[in-house]
Amino acid sequence: MTRDDVRRALQEHDFAAAFILIKKWGGLSQNRIAAACQLTPGKVSTIIKGQHQITSIEVIRRIADGLRIPGALVGLAPRPWESTPPDSPPADAPGERQPADDDVPWRPDATVALAGNLTRSDLVMDRRGASRALAAAAVTGTALLDPLEAWLQPAAASPRTRRVGRLGARDVEQLEQTAQAFRRWDHQHGGGLRRKAVLGQLAEVAAALNEHQTDTVESRLYRVMAHLSGTAATMAWDTGYQRRAQDYYRLALRSAHGAEDEVFGANVLAGMARQMLYRQQPQDALELVRLAQEGSRRVAGPRVRAMLHTREAWALAAMGRTAAFRRATAQARAALAESTAHDEEPYWIAYFDEAELAGVTGGRLLDLARQDRDHAEGAADHIRQALDRRGPEAARSHALDRIGLAECHFLAGDVTGAVQETHRAADAATQTASTRVRDQLGELYSYTVGHSKARAVRDARDRLRELLANR
Repeated sequence: MTRDDVRRALQEHDFAAAFILIKKWGGLSQNRIAAACQLTPGKVSTIIKGQHQITSIEVIRRIADGLRIPGALVGLAPRPWESTPPDSPPADAPGERQPADDDVPWRPDATVALAGNLTRSDLVMDRRGASRALAAAAVTGTALLDPLEAWLQPAAASPRTRRVGRLGARDVEQLEQTAQAFRRWDHQHGGGLRRKAVLGQLAEVAAALNEHQTDTVESRLYRVMAHLSGTAATMAWDTGYQRRAQDYYRLALRSAHGAEDEVFGANVLAGMARQMLYRQQPQDALELVRLAQEGSRRVAGPRVRAMLHTREAWALAAMGRTAAFRRATAQARAALAESTAHDEEPYWIAYFDEAELAGVTGGRLLDLARQDRDHAEGAADHIRQALDRRGPEAARSHALDRIGLAECHFLAGDVTGAVQETHRAADAATQTASTRVRDQLGELYSYTVGHSKARAVRDARDRLRELLANR
């Protein structure tokens, strides 16, 4: 309850805004809010949609006690529990088990076993298992970083015997095309709609690697498994499964290691860094980026180097290191300028162009603008460049750009422009099921709280509230 937007909503008895912000920052579902406050889920839904105003002191007391809101925030006397030491944090949900990834050096057969275990458990996951997966927090710090050092070491030999496999070059080519298609679909649309299909394909590739293939086929299969695992990770993250996303990122990194593909491994580490940045762990993100840069220094092309510099810049911006952010951004721009149409870089980095660089630079300037509003105009300029250059084809990126531009207007004090961009952001958000987009909408929503007298802002807030209530 330390966030200013949450406190303002509670002080104004705007429980619609409060519930939406508590969902975002507290990680509570509508059902959990309902259970804690002794309300029905339907009642919570009508409150969030603005269809029901809470005026009963008894209900306000139940909300305060159920969500541990200090009485003073909602106009009540201090609650009895405020003088009682807080409960210990709950342990991880039962049944959540980290896959074995602490073998050093990494063994390819352990990587294949990890793929089989992950896909098998996910493909049969029931609603209770899904709830546990949603509740599992992402790993951070030493527990995350130290096991990944094995990426820099050669793989260990696999001491097992296997059946002779029958896959040929044509079979592997079809698998590669399928992995590319899934990756393109995820980049365009976001969300986890095809996640089960990706997991099914990943399970088949793991089964093929359990057989003895030729060296060439085996190496290509590990690369396919890395690409599919990376896509599974982003889909899990987009569906809200933070810990599971990390599991698939680890599998992707180990698979790239098995394929001796340092460049894709660096891309996986960059994805893990981005997840840490969304979890407000910039130091972990910086460590991951530097591990990626160290492992790919001799083989990364200009676009990959540029992408890694932007992730470095992101972490530095999040840490408030403005000068270092500008240095890393300049390095990204210089690296991208080295790329040509004839460079033989992997298909998966083709998205990183001038539009992408403008978008990520605008996003990082927006991070700085949250601390110093003088950066808001520069952030808006870069985000507009990204919107002009790449259009709405990549739905998730387009929506995030629109949300960022609306936030820039709020930070600059341009309420009229902010309202216009908020409606455009809401339109864009309907085109993707990404939870990242939903989370950023929740961030944007907080700017509309406290403008109760401005009709245009209230209308924008109602629009966001409806979107957030239905996602």
